Amino acid sequence: MNVSTGGRQLRGRASATALACAIALIPGLSYAAPHAPGPDPGPGGTRSIEQVGAELDGLYRQAEVATEAYNTANEKATDQTKRLASLRADLTRIEGRVGDLHALAGAAARTQYRGGYLNSTGVQLLLGEHPDHALDDAAQAQQAMQNIINVSEAQKAARAELEGKTDAAAKDLKELNRTLADKAGAKEQIEKKIADAERIEAGLRKEETDKLAQLERQRTDEAKSKWPVSGPGGGTSDKGGGGTTTSVSGAAGKALAFAMDQIGKPYVWGAVGPSSFDCSGLTSTAWAAAGHPIPRTSQAQWHGLTRVSLSSAQPGDLIIYFKDATHVGMYIGGGQIVHAPRPGRTITTAPAASMPILGVVRPGV
Repeated sequence: MNVSTGGRQLRGRASATALACAIALIPGLSYAAPHAPGPDPGPGGTRSIEQVGAELDGLYRQAEVATEAYNTANEKATDQTKRLASLRADLTRIEGRVGDLHALAGAAARTQYRGGYLNSTGVQLLLGEHPDHALDDAAQAQQAMQNIINVSEAQKAARAELEGKTDAAAKDLKELNRTLADKAGAKEQIEKKIADAERIEAGLRKEETDKLAQLERQRTDEAKSKWPVSGPGGGTSDKGGGGTTTSVSGAAGKALAFAMDQIGKPYVWGAVGPSSFDCSGLTSTAWAAAGHPIPRTSQAQWHGLTRVSLSSAQPGDLIIYFKDATHVGMYIGGGQIVHAPRPGRTITTAPAASMPILGVVRPGV
């Protein structure tokens, strides 16, 4: 389902669309929710360039939400498939064990019926980890027979329990696959909207394109001014768009170096490299390259990694955006992130405050 979208890139854009004007978690500041697509035209039936920009923002925001929903469903289905395979392998082993015990019990019963006793070798091999001693009389054989029965009953009970778990896991996987199919269908609908957005962008006149780029630069400047964090890694960068103000070592440094090396590569839904990424594909692959695998999606990263305060954000940390945790970028210091913005864009740096922040998580701890 990875769909590459080229689209016409507007000149001068330095950050993702769907930008808000402040950080949700900072007291005293607020942000507007992403605009819905299709704003009403202005007087005379002509839409303003601001309305066009709002429509594009809304379409691309919907695309990102759909992308993360699909990725999450896919991850759950993949994990459940592995779990079901493991359960089925365990069930096969225990069924073999039950069959062996059943055969051994039958042999013991036939031998005793004929007035003899079961040779101990098979019993010891099946029931004991150290078959050092052979049974040498009928009393021991009788006890071995009882042990066979006891173990056989316990194995049958374990098999019944495992069969129940396997059936439940298969049912869950079936439901997850239905959910995945639904999410895939939703992505297809979003793809059509993205195509509409690209046609809108392609049809803009040069002066309209320039004005959109100017509006985005203004929002970028506003976002830079709203970053409140000071201290190590938090101050305003003096290196333009992508520099950091602190040196980074260890796993965080490796992850950050990897992410920065991907700048310029395109955003592609569901991609985890090496030639393209989506937002969480970039962060998860970067940290895996640093030797610390993390969850695949931004929502799983938010729920599964250690949360830290915004004021203690350090380079390499992940900043999670929007209330539904559907976007993520890696903090690089200086009030900046590196991220994969949305379809039609490439991996770039942007102000950390350019979208509403849900919180910060720190991998590797």
